[in-house]
Amino acid sequence: MERKTLVALLSINAFMFFLELVLGLIAESTGLLADSLDMLADAFVYGVSLYAVGKAVAKKASAARISGYLQILLGVGVLFEVLRRLFFGSEPQSTLIVVVGIVALLANIVCLGLISKHRGGGVHMRASWIFSVNDVLANLGVILSGALVAILGSRYPDLLIGMIISALVVRGGIQIVREAREAEKSVQDR
Repeated sequence: MERKTLVALLSINAFMFFLELVLGLIAESTGLLADSLDMLADAFVYGVSLYAVGKAVAKKASAARISGYLQILLGVGVLFEVLRRLFFGSEPQSTLIVVVGIVALLANIVCLGLISKHRGGGVHMRASWIFSVNDVLANLGVILSGALVAILGSRYPDLLIGMIISALVVRGGIQIVREAREAEKSVQDR
């Protein structure tokens, strides 16, 4: 059952990564770009979790740790993109941001529903749960930033949500690395 769920999650996130990346570039939105990279990180996490299904706890913990480090790396990369756009400018397209944000939110609600049955499983499945919860929060932020870009006529809400998503991504990665280390330690203590 875990395997089927992870394949579905991987497929949804890989598709949404490409969709948000392309439309984020068109919309000049750091929020959408940040969310697309978050989708990519999630796709990697689900791929790693898929690898870990049926493996020993140590392998699951190792897979979760690797995915956590990847999440941290991508979050830092998004932060650099936010800073680049802050200094060199951007003109985010609010309508496109909101529409793509809603599509991404719906995709992540589906993912959250799929993974919710497994969130009490191994560390690799808890990592997947953490990523899905963060994604829903990020999508709500993207939608809000698109609305604020339209209302205020300013790019700053988009830059702010890009920065916040970066922080969420990094925080989620750190949390997963911690849980993976705890799982590895409990295996070694046996």
